[in-house]
Amino acid sequence: MRTVAALSWCLILVLLTAGSASAQVTAFVGGRLIDGTGRVIENGTLIIDGGRIVAAGPAATAVPAGATRVDVKGKTLLPGLVNAHGHVAATAGLRSDPASYTRDNLTRQLKTYAQYGVTTVFSLGDDQALGFEMRNEQAGGPLDRARIFVAGAVITGSTAEEARAMAAKVADMKPDLLKIRVDDNLGSSRKMPEPAWRAVIDEAHRRNLKVAVHIYLLADAKATLDGGADFIAHSVRDVPVDEGLIAALKSRDVCYSPTLTREISTFIYDATPTWIDDPFFVKGVTPDIITQLKDPKRQEQIRNGAGWKAGQQYKAGLEVAKRNLKTLADRGVRIAFGTDTGPPARFQGFFEHLELEMMVEAGLTPMQALVSATGDAARCHQRAGQLGTLAPGAAADVLILGANPLDNIRNTRSIEQVWINGRKTF
Repeated sequence: MRTVAALSWCLILVLLTAGSASAQVTAFVGGRLIDGTGRVIENGTLIIDGGRIVAAGPAATAVPAGATRVDVKGKTLLPGLVNAHGHVAATAGLRSDPASYTRDNLTRQLKTYAQYGVTTVFSLGDDQALGFEMRNEQAGGPLDRARIFVAGAVITGSTAEEARAMAAKVADMKPDLLKIRVDDNLGSSRKMPEPAWRAVIDEAHRRNLKVAVHIYLLADAKATLDGGADFIAHSVRDVPVDEGLIAALKSRDVCYSPTLTREISTFIYDATPTWIDDPFFVKGVTPDIITQLKDPKRQEQIRNGAGWKAGQQYKAGLEVAKRNLKTLADRGVRIAFGTDTGPPARFQGFFEHLELEMMVEAGLTPMQALVSATGDAARCHQRAGQLGTLAPGAAADVLILGANPLDNIRNTRSIEQVWINGRKTF
């Protein structure tokens, strides 16, 4: 009798487990799939099971019995956007404030990214211990925010010994990569000496970590690549790129992140931006920020302030950056979508869509921009097959759009649903 009862309970548990498993399977049917690699499937079927994609194919793709069907006819599905160069939590409003690095602020900013369809952010610097904690907490489970990967503190040092020691200290925290700055900020600060940054790259590689490098000048991009840099985190903005840089990038498949919107943030606020009342922008900021950005006195202070000259130099550099982006893309360099959002007035979420528009304005096709912001951004940070594609085994990060971004890149704004790790988040 006890044996029969035990078997009965086992059967019930099996049935409950099976029912629970099938309830996790969702099939999106009838939509256009842009898979993050350059492929488009019209009238496609996307199937997710729990937090993973299990199938992405034509209408004939078999849908498991018991799966929840979602009709997406007329919609476009693409992977969640991957920002290969962002920042989090070190800003409060329009001010930089290290004290703002709190769980509440970090969570709020990651949710802002997510509501704009940015489902993964690689934070390249200024990451405190809390960022590492939240990175560790996200492993495998449901998420109601963008996932985060961290570089820790930007590595500094005036000597090789100092820089190596700091690199080792940050590496002990188990970051996803390290970050250095090789730039004098238009002559306003001291550039990291070559022996120091070479020591950081050496220490990182000894620990199987990649190194992202902030540069401005072509010469510094080429020098750091010669020293083993793994990721160019900004555009070359002083002169046109040359054959030497192209060869160096392609020989090791080093990725190049344009961060075009970083430049506009240095000069655009001397007047009221054209998008200030755009509902797509407004939904991601507080009313006081809009009031401040519209304030004529604040705009006058910017025009008369110490940063005005630098802003004009960055404005000129932006035009160089756009031409360089087009050249590199045409020559087959892998472009990693990045924005440098997070610092004051570089608005998380909104600027990612603005970046896509600027990439297309620079001469990329909408498909090139989208691949850069999905599959290639993930690949550039060693997450190929895990993130950024609608492919079996990848995280079920899915955007459902009401319009086709291949027709107009601004259609990335037509977000109707955001799914992260197989969960409808927005």
